[in-house]
Amino acid sequence: MDFASLATEYQQQFNAKPERVFFSPGRINLIGEYTDFNGGHVFPAAISLGTFAGFTKRSDRTVRMYSANLPQAGVIEFSLDDLSFDKAANWTNYFKGMLFELGKQGKQIDQGFDLFVHGNLPDGSGLSSSASVEMLMGEILLKAYGMAISRVDLVKVGQQVENDYLGLNTGIMDQFAVGMGKKDQAILLDTNTLKYEYAPVKMDGYVVVIMNTKKRRELTDSKYNERRSQCEEALRRLQTKLDIQTLGDLDQDQFDQNSYLINDDVLIKRARHAVIENQRTLKAYQALQDNDLVTFGKLINASHVSLHYDFAVTGKELDTLVETAWQQPGVLSARMTGAGFGGCAIAIVKEANVDAFEQAVGQVYQDTIGHPAEFYIAHLDDGPRELTK
Repeated sequence: MDFASLATEYQQQFNAKPERVFFSPGRINLIGEYTDFNGGHVFPAAISLGTFAGFTKRSDRTVRMYSANLPQAGVIEFSLDDLSFDKAANWTNYFKGMLFELGKQGKQIDQGFDLFVHGNLPDGSGLSSSASVEMLMGEILLKAYGMAISRVDLVKVGQQVENDYLGLNTGIMDQFAVGMGKKDQAILLDTNTLKYEYAPVKMDGYVVVIMNTKKRRELTDSKYNERRSQCEEALRRLQTKLDIQTLGDLDQDQFDQNSYLINDDVLIKRARHAVIENQRTLKAYQALQDNDLVTFGKLINASHVSLHYDFAVTGKELDTLVETAWQQPGVLSARMTGAGFGGCAIAIVKEANVDAFEQAVGQVYQDTIGHPAEFYIAHLDDGPRELTK
């Protein structure tokens, strides 16, 4: 999709051309899963799939929104005078939430707008469509309203929307990856301090293939909050003897020496994943710096194994895709990405092998699961931006 096609769709809905067109990416996480709320490191990247929007500022305080992805919802309308959460407002609550949370900081707008949204992220895939639309709203506020706020602060507001406005116990990785994305680079982010570094991702003839299970993954319906509370309880037990703030403060040896304090098989597994995944992420960053794709790939594979055995968040669909991918020629590595319980996995595949890879993995998945998977090549992309003609 580009400026012209989005503008045409906007005009069909609102009987006028949009003043401006914006794009906000989705994200993948190369490695570092379930470490973001454990004070560890993550290694995500913005991708070329995302959310497009046509925008026109209004002279009143009304906001009208329409999603080409949810046409049955029609045009949803609200006033800047009432930005409270409303279940009936459906998907627009992510936009309302950004306006509401910024309003609490004294940053308000006095003119409404018409917005036509069309995303090409697979529905319920775990590629972070919510962060994509939150940062899309942030970009509009920066460019169309001249709001004085840094991108990092917009990222923080996006997390507040999820935590406070919507009641989801999510970390900051998704908004950071989307809001701070750079083309052909991933971001090593310390979620404890928000210190970050960019790492060029040189694939040497490999590409990232997104494998979509087509099993919807709703955070509110998943065991995400349960995993978070298990990690918090493990940390609490470790803190009875250790002076640590997060699981990310520990290395593997320190954890092994003190895991007896947890005294619960399940909690030990959950915490072990968080600790060792953090170490894997740091090693993966270094491997990319050293142009060592083989080591990078092994760490990605190990991440999936840990997510399967210690964190128990993969499930039959994701395991089928990943384990089948491992067996294919030209595959460097594969693992689930995102919260799990459905959604997507990624594979790093030699470009020359992609067609055969998709055919083989797709056939096994269809035979095993009973419905087809979807495959997309993901290019690492810049963060939110205004599009020009």
